Amino acid sequence: MRVYIFVFFSNLYVLKLSLVTVVYNAQDTIKQCIQSVISQNYPNLEYIIIDGGSTDHTLQIINEYREYIQILVSEPDKGIYDAMNKGIRLATGDIVGMLNADDHFADERVLHSIAGVFTQHDVEALYGDLDIVDQRQQVIRKWRSGKCNHNSFKLGFMPPHPTFYCRRSLFDQFGFYSLDHGSAADYELMLRLMYRHQIRSYHLKMVMVNMSAGGISSKNLKNRVKAWQFDLLAMRQNKIPFPVLTLALKPLRKIVQFL
Repeated sequence: MRVYIFVFFSNLYVLKLSLVTVVYNAQDTIKQCIQSVISQNYPNLEYIIIDGGSTDHTLQIINEYREYIQILVSEPDKGIYDAMNKGIRLATGDIVGMLNADDHFADERVLHSIAGVFTQHDVEALYGDLDIVDQRQQVIRKWRSGKCNHNSFKLGFMPPHPTFYCRRSLFDQFGFYSLDHGSAADYELMLRLMYRHQIRSYHLKMVMVNMSAGGISSKNLKNRVKAWQFDLLAMRQNKIPFPVLTLALKPLRKIVQFL
């Protein structure tokens, strides 16, 4: 039994994970984000931070933890998804995921659980659940994803992007985040991979991330309308059969996921 357990965990740790944090002027949250990564204590982790040229104390805080960061880039970029693409292109891990600078892991076993899924199951991507928290770190909403099948996206399904991890090779095969889709670039990528190309995915029933409330697409009505336009573009380009109907169902489906 001891030999079996040793072999299992040895194989698990062979799986290299690349985690990308994109940051710009996040001095109030970046420390908690980095500390949550360190607390994972996953031995085969490549941690990549892409900074957009912060002008506050973000870089000073990051450098306090430099020994835990394998790759650090600080330079201007074309926005959050351009920065994510930079991180992915630098990644050398088998699996790639994102952790935003104002979010943090909800559990110290998240990366171990991710590695376990990819080691034990024949899947190309996974996603999980998350809690949305306010500035006091109080949970204000719970996003429970549920299982996804090919028809789920037609009915407005969307996995929480901060919990999405996939094989690095998929980006070379199917492309990176599209800068033409604005704030919906993460939705478009998951739609492209999971719906259009029908990659094998897995729902990890675990609260993986505490996500900070708010976001660019929901700040005001103008941004919300623009986000709907980008969603509709993503649906049409990825061959959703009735995109206007799916667009109407998407917020309703999200309410169900939150409940």
